[in-house]
Amino acid sequence: MAEAILLFSPEHSPFFFCSRKVRIRLHWAGQTLAILCAALGLGFIVSSRTRSELPHLVSWHSWVGALTLLATGGQGLCGLCLLCPRAARVSRVARLKLYHLTCGLVVYLMATVTVLLGLHSVWFQAQIKDAAWYLCLALPLYPALVIMHQISSSYLPRKKMEM
Repeated sequence: MAEAILLFSPEHSPFFFCSRKVRIRLHWAGQTLAILCAALGLGFIVSSRTRSELPHLVSWHSWVGALTLLATGGQGLCGLCLLCPRAARVSRVARLKLYHLTCGLVVYLMATVTVLLGLHSVWFQAQIKDAAWYLCLALPLYPALVIMHQISSSYLPRKKMEM
């Protein structure tokens, strides 16, 4: 998901030389792959918990993850409307782009919170201890900061500086 978002960054994208249309298609393909992987992961989780006869949606991690998956699906539909605005009968494309951008940042931050909540699970803390746990805690935060910086500096309205 992060790589698909960073395709639009001039500093962090290996595809900065491609046209905007190509980067939009790559973004679409990357986000579609992220949604498919998330759906596959959800299928494995449901299957495993059902087979083990464990209850579903019993932790904050699972609830926030489920909400993140729903929001990601909504973002995908919004992105599809931006990909084909005439077919979706979108009249205000610029406004929808701003909503897609802002909500996309929120969805990415929700995904980051889901990962961080997973790090606080009993199972994960039994597997990873001491300094390695803190490293695992920092790893999802760095891409979130990079993406927040990219969106806030490149796309959101800027206040004109007076000289």
